[in-house]
Amino acid sequence: MAQVDTLDLVVLVALIVGTVAYFTKGSLWGVVKDPYATTYSTINGAKAGQTRDILQKMEETGKNCVIFYGSQTGTAEDYASRLAKEGSQRFGLKTILADLEDYDYDNLDKFPDDKLAVFVLATYGEGEPTDNAVDFFQFVSGEDVSFESGVPADEKPLSNMKYVTFGLGNNTYEHYNAVVRIVDTNLTKLGAKRIGTAGEGDDGAGTMEEDYLAWKEPMWKALAEEMGLEEREAVYEAAFEITEAPDMSPEDDTVYLGEPNQNHLEGSSQGPYHAHNPFIAPISESRELFNVKDRNCLHMEISLAGSNLTYQTGDHVAIWPTNAGKEVDRFLSVFGVADKRNSVIKVKPIDVTAKVPFPTPTTYDTIVRYHSEICGPVSRQFVSSLAPFAPDEASRAEIKRLGEDKDYFQERVASKYYNLAQALESITSQPFSSVPFSLLVEGIPKIQPRYYSISSSSLVQSDKVSVTAVVESIRVPGAHTVKGVTTNYLYSLKLKQEGDPNPDPHGLTYAITGPRNKYDGIHVPVHIRHSNFKLPSDPSKPIIMIGPGTGVAPFRGFIQERAALAAKGEKVGMTLLFFGCRNRNEDFMYKEEFEKYQSQLGDSLKIVTAFSRETSQKVYVQHRLREEAVLVNELLKQKANFYVCGDAANMAREVNVVLGQIIAEQRGLAPEKGEEIVKHMRTNGSYQEDVWS
Repeated sequence: MAQVDTLDLVVLVALIVGTVAYFTKGSLWGVVKDPYATTYSTINGAKAGQTRDILQKMEETGKNCVIFYGSQTGTAEDYASRLAKEGSQRFGLKTILADLEDYDYDNLDKFPDDKLAVFVLATYGEGEPTDNAVDFFQFVSGEDVSFESGVPADEKPLSNMKYVTFGLGNNTYEHYNAVVRIVDTNLTKLGAKRIGTAGEGDDGAGTMEEDYLAWKEPMWKALAEEMGLEEREAVYEAAFEITEAPDMSPEDDTVYLGEPNQNHLEGSSQGPYHAHNPFIAPISESRELFNVKDRNCLHMEISLAGSNLTYQTGDHVAIWPTNAGKEVDRFLSVFGVADKRNSVIKVKPIDVTAKVPFPTPTTYDTIVRYHSEICGPVSRQFVSSLAPFAPDEASRAEIKRLGEDKDYFQERVASKYYNLAQALESITSQPFSSVPFSLLVEGIPKIQPRYYSISSSSLVQSDKVSVTAVVESIRVPGAHTVKGVTTNYLYSLKLKQEGDPNPDPHGLTYAITGPRNKYDGIHVPVHIRHSNFKLPSDPSKPIIMIGPGTGVAPFRGFIQERAALAAKGEKVGMTLLFFGCRNRNEDFMYKEEFEKYQSQLGDSLKIVTAFSRETSQKVYVQHRLREEAVLVNELLKQKANFYVCGDAANMAREVNVVLGQIIAEQRGLAPEKGEEIVKHMRTNGSYQEDVWS
């Protein structure tokens, strides 16, 4: 063997380090931090020169409570904002809201004992921190935590810190609320003192809001006792000053009408495109996948040409939705601003630490249509905050009762899936004209992009992503029909592409040409989110895929990629797909395509189907999985990767149980041993999930 000289060794080490860095993205937990997930304010230049020292920031602004948030979709940020507001109004705390990625943590050992730190942390995916919390999570959970003072971890460097924690999780995932639990454990280990219990909200059970409300009251009581706070009657104090600008017109080129940032407003939008700077992508093709009148499923091809956006098979595409015109009209009418919807307004923070959640100047219509989650679930706490502004005593009393009685709120509002405007309409026909618009800006979460598993292979079509989406329309008995915000928006785009000049699916209309008609020609704002849901690097390795309904989306991409590799002469391992739907003649999506791939891949592709409504006894993918126990076990012995995509609450949980049973039964093991093997598969990445509630 040739001798390796010093230069060769240096290059070799650099290559190894670089390779490891690429595949781990610096993660201790298999977390891939999305390189595109830079902040909204960065694209607008708002953070230039901002200090990364939170203690300095608190000192300069006179704050005694910092509320950090780790948020992926905006929910944790919303809860953090609510805590900040309530702490200020009820207890006189001087609060500052802080994005975890905006600050450093190595001086937290100097955190004053008369101040408070609050951590509101979502757990993302399989026990992972959100993109903006990765660095903090790795810092506080690392084995060699190092603070400025040099005090070692075992000598309690955070002994002065008092803190509060609330986690947002989903019990359908194995690592439920893992991030907040790990952070809480490590903060305590480092000497910090937690006030109250560590709160946990469960999105999987649909109890997030009530979990939060049940946690925060005893927390506030414990905090008041610990820090000597006195509760006072909560009176609304605006965080934003909203002024109308009669000298400005919506036609002015400085007024934002739905553009996400200044580059888009000026018509000079350019990359990099990411979670705060979308690419306005043309939809090159759209078609219907179902053969039934009362249900729709869309297949869309979205072009990335010219954007420099790249994706890998298994990634997600984020689609930025627009609220339906019908719901925008309802909201503006309920709050008494319909007649001035196009008036230009300026929004300015009253507190120097507050952030305006959208570009300004803008209009009432723009805020409601493009920036506010007006169709989302209603917060009981927020409804309660509207009581002082009710139009009459009867509606004020009703709102108070809704705010105080969770069972009554469940019966009257939550069980009917009302949005905020619908809930208020059910109380009175009079408008809530006295509600300060600033209260709505502060209290209604920002509308978030919706993420869809990409149903195409990047190897086959690198400059185009496919989306597979059922158009959501759910009839609530005795109430109304709930329409999916984004899927109906996409459906209207499909109808427009087919030649309908004024599409209004299900009576909904959308501003589908976008602000200032910038989306004309069938465009949609998108960005790419990278995922760990990936094919094995060796195509000869077998894979098992469980994908009922639209859960088949990423597996279409997987099979498409393997067929392309086989066409190139590469050896492709056994590719086993379990697909389920209601009826083979109604909603067997991609049936013809799968038949084509079957002819290309031959015996290396097997598709097992479950049609739940073709027999008196419903049959689902988990039943078919059990029937194929021998083959599944044999493939697992060959080190097959196992993938699940779809409903987390029922299907994914049952598949997990069935797989453990198959392993135990086929190998003659105790049931708990089969469960252990499945857990180990999850840990080493050979069992992967892309699931939703």
